[in-house]
Amino acid sequence: MSIPRSSAERPDFQAAFLSAFLPGLGQGVRGHSRQAAFTISLFIILVGGLWLIWRQLGGAAAIFIFMLAVLPCWVLQSYMAGIPGAPLGLRPSLQRVWGRGLDIRYLGGLFLLAAGMDFYIIAANPEYAITVFCIKPLGLAGLLVKLQSPTFHTLIGYGFLRLRRWSLVVYLVYAAYGLSYSVANLACFGYGRIRTVFIASLIGFTVYILWRRHSFRT
Repeated sequence: MSIPRSSAERPDFQAAFLSAFLPGLGQGVRGHSRQAAFTISLFIILVGGLWLIWRQLGGAAAIFIFMLAVLPCWVLQSYMAGIPGAPLGLRPSLQRVWGRGLDIRYLGGLFLLAAGMDFYIIAANPEYAITVFCIKPLGLAGLLVKLQSPTFHTLIGYGFLRLRRWSLVVYLVYAAYGLSYSVANLACFGYGRIRTVFIASLIGFTVYILWRRHSFRT
């Protein structure tokens, strides 16, 4: 027979929702003024930096930084706002997130989002061809090459959300494939900003995921 948790042990979903709507709001409503002030100050800095990146490097770079830096901070502070009891500091909150594999689940959500964007791009631009290993396959071969990206992203995203160990293997296959054809394209066509950023981010993702490999369950 399960024992109901007391109200002090239950997550404060209202505070989490308020902070998801406006960073720091949930902490402020709960009376955690120091945490709320820190969160608001941090997001003023992050939004200002994002605006500068948008002005200097363009919208694509700003969206990339938003997904990898700003959005994780947004999700984390919303999660912290809903933690029951006294407010936790940043380090205990991160330990709680890592202990439950929530960072891997977040990456899974990003992969599913990427899969949706892939399918949209393929449907909206049927003539678009992807260059792999210095060639642009056309026809049926080109379609299969385009479909591998959303397929990989969907499998990895679902597996990461469920913390399945097989998804780690799928990711490593995806990373090896993506890195090999990107390096080949770099050798054939020279420097490209998007290509270089993809290689650097893929290496960074892979190092982090290997470091966090113990989060995956059999």
